[in-house]
Amino acid sequence: MGPRKIIHVDMDAFYASVEQRDDPSLRGRPVAVGGSRARGVVAAASYEARRFGVRSAMPSVTAQRRCPDLVFVKPRFEVYRAVSQQIRAIFRDYADAVEPLSLDEAYLDVSLDKRGVGSATAIAEEIRARIREQTGLTASAGVSYNKFLAKLASDQNKPDGLCVITPARGPAFVAALPVARFHGVGPRTAEKMARLGIHTGADLCAQSLAFLTEQFGKSGAYYHRAAHGEDDRPVRADGIRKSLGAETTFFEDIAEEAGLQNRLTGIIEEVWTRAEKADAHARTVTLKLKYSDFRIVTRARSFAGPVDRAGFEAVGRALLSGLCPVERGVRLIGLTLSGFGEAAEAAQIGLDLPPPSGA
Repeated sequence: MGPRKIIHVDMDAFYASVEQRDDPSLRGRPVAVGGSRARGVVAAASYEARRFGVRSAMPSVTAQRRCPDLVFVKPRFEVYRAVSQQIRAIFRDYADAVEPLSLDEAYLDVSLDKRGVGSATAIAEEIRARIREQTGLTASAGVSYNKFLAKLASDQNKPDGLCVITPARGPAFVAALPVARFHGVGPRTAEKMARLGIHTGADLCAQSLAFLTEQFGKSGAYYHRAAHGEDDRPVRADGIRKSLGAETTFFEDIAEEAGLQNRLTGIIEEVWTRAEKADAHARTVTLKLKYSDFRIVTRARSFAGPVDRAGFEAVGRALLSGLCPVERGVRLIGLTLSGFGEAAEAAQIGLDLPPPSGA
């Protein structure tokens, strides 16, 4: 059948662009969606703000220091969802296999060329043009023969850009790429790779599968395939997210509940922002603590239906209180949402629910 034809479409600064579209006074100005000057985290930043180093998931106080003229705007997720539905309707005109990753990005398998456009590149161009015409927003797209490369490609010429990585070009593209750009390689993994002398895709490609598995566990097999430009994951229209979370490690151990609750605030904001972006509704909240002796403890609470924002924060703080006072210092704290799926169709509910399902 030949190589697959995969498109990854990623909206440009989606939340901020919607706000600038709807409020002309914000156009050309550095805008941060979410948070505030005093607390919270940035959900999204306009390109004008990004020039100052403002990024999503950044604490608002840090963003304000980097960009004193930053304008904070309250998120309007109902508007973002409505625009996202417009965009997904366009996607479905070109592919039956559409895998949304969040409100602002998705994979499309256009191997069958549903509309007879002629090529994956032409399909991507047509989709971008229709998005601009119908929503007034710009999107970037990556076209390649697998999901790994398509996602990398969509980020290559942002904003409002298109990048095509053919099978002939794939290996060289991956070889020249810094490993930090690989999807799935976070800052800590990139640091570990650097200590091992692995800085680029070519360095990663030179490592054996056995070595990468020994160093990175199950992820080693993925890194090995990615370094060779290989990715056989299908585009799943029915994909269900398993979990979504965030955690932070402290420079110094914290033993007081007040300090831990304070650190939990940023994590709550980050996780909920990501859940809103993914349009994900969860029924289980899990708290994780790692103590100074590296012992890990988790506590969870599940509900009959999706938990709302207030419920998520209240449960997270209650689970933490249940573990205090702590016997020794805490070096890491994290929160996770899980239990997605059919419950997403139910109405969101608060805390007047059954007792905890377990710990």
